[in-house]
Amino acid sequence: MKRYFIHTFGCQMNASDSSRIGEALGRMGLSFTPTAESADLIVLNTCSIREKPEEKMLSALGRYRAVKVARGAMIAVGGCVAQQEKERILKKAPYVDVVFGPDAIGRLPELVERARRDHVRTVETAWVDSDEYVFPRADPEAARGKVTGLVTVMKGCDNVCSFCVVPHTRGREVSRPVGEVLAEVADLARVGVREVTLIGQNVNSYRGGCTFASLLRQVAREPGVERVRFTTSHPHDLSDDLVEAFRVEPKIAPHFQLPIQCGVDRLLSKMRRDYTVAEYLERLAALRRARPGIAVTTDIIVGFPGETDEEFDQTVDLTRRVRFENQYSFVFSPRPKTAAGAHEAEWGPVPHAVKVSRLDRLIEVQRAITAEILRESVGTEVEVLVEGPSRFEPTRRFGRTPENRVVNFDGDAPAGALAWVKIEHASSSALRGVQGERVSLPPIPVADPLPEGDACSA
Repeated sequence: MKRYFIHTFGCQMNASDSSRIGEALGRMGLSFTPTAESADLIVLNTCSIREKPEEKMLSALGRYRAVKVARGAMIAVGGCVAQQEKERILKKAPYVDVVFGPDAIGRLPELVERARRDHVRTVETAWVDSDEYVFPRADPEAARGKVTGLVTVMKGCDNVCSFCVVPHTRGREVSRPVGEVLAEVADLARVGVREVTLIGQNVNSYRGGCTFASLLRQVAREPGVERVRFTTSHPHDLSDDLVEAFRVEPKIAPHFQLPIQCGVDRLLSKMRRDYTVAEYLERLAALRRARPGIAVTTDIIVGFPGETDEEFDQTVDLTRRVRFENQYSFVFSPRPKTAAGAHEAEWGPVPHAVKVSRLDRLIEVQRAITAEILRESVGTEVEVLVEGPSRFEPTRRFGRTPENRVVNFDGDAPAGALAWVKIEHASSSALRGVQGERVSLPPIPVADPLPEGDACSA
């Protein structure tokens, strides 16, 4: 085998896992190829938070089977669907060579080699909890030349919300020791990464030797780091200490993904969310007082079992009242082993057509709010961390503001620079402008290879 291809489904955690998968395969001597048709190993890194990604995964498997037949490529399925549905995958896709869960990423080269050598299917979906778990570590050499980087600080979730499959696919919460996190951040910064996003299924419940607020402040002090972000959070972990960190540390980016899920206390209780709408709004108000102008995004489930038209209207009203910067809204999808999935018939299923109609209405309301917020930037200068050429307009530059707003602009600032951009136009999803005179050039990355040894031991 010479080349691998990875198809990633789902969230930033999966994107981070795919990076670790690629690095593990690189240590096997494999190189990345952007097309499945030229790959010797095709890896599907899956998500099961909703039903649709599962369906997409099965559809993709059917397409990749043709590649296997044509050139003898191996196929591996990893991630949350592999963790939860391994028997189903083995039955529906008997041509799959390897099935591995999120905790088996480090063992993937061994599993692939065993399947190749012995001509057998290999399966590894056991959880690794507590002190036995070894977090996959980003390879700083693979990050050289990148402006942003993801650093995993915890995995799993202990909340067991009634709609969520994460505790059944990722296991209990395990926090990564603070020394390991800081060492990985320092190594990424040394090769030019200027923005670090700390990730985990419930990231602000971090308990790896300090509070999450303390971890954020320590990461922000690492030389070369200009911005610190994190995702995803639970409202009950929005502590006074975390609010204070936003007030005192300017390098913590003014953007907070704070899922509310719906705007109705009765449904929040059914969801096993341990806050009321009033409590959520109280914490949000404290956050906005501490960091005026902070961009707040959220998650909303539409059509949760038993949701009435009047209750959905309350969620729409909440969206207008809060003025979320954006939201990730989706229709309720019953997941295996969840209380809401088991009790959907009892609680009152919402017809699919009604769910879709409600979702369309909510998206229209949110799109108008997002467009209004973006228009407020027209005529102002904003700070942009330049990531490189614009994806859709290669003659322009591309980057993001501290609030995580996308900006495409005319200019010549290199990747990694902080450029002030005069905003001339706002669409419903992005800003466009012209680079001004103020540009802070990126530090020169370390040219020599990083020293040998385990930096995490620091």
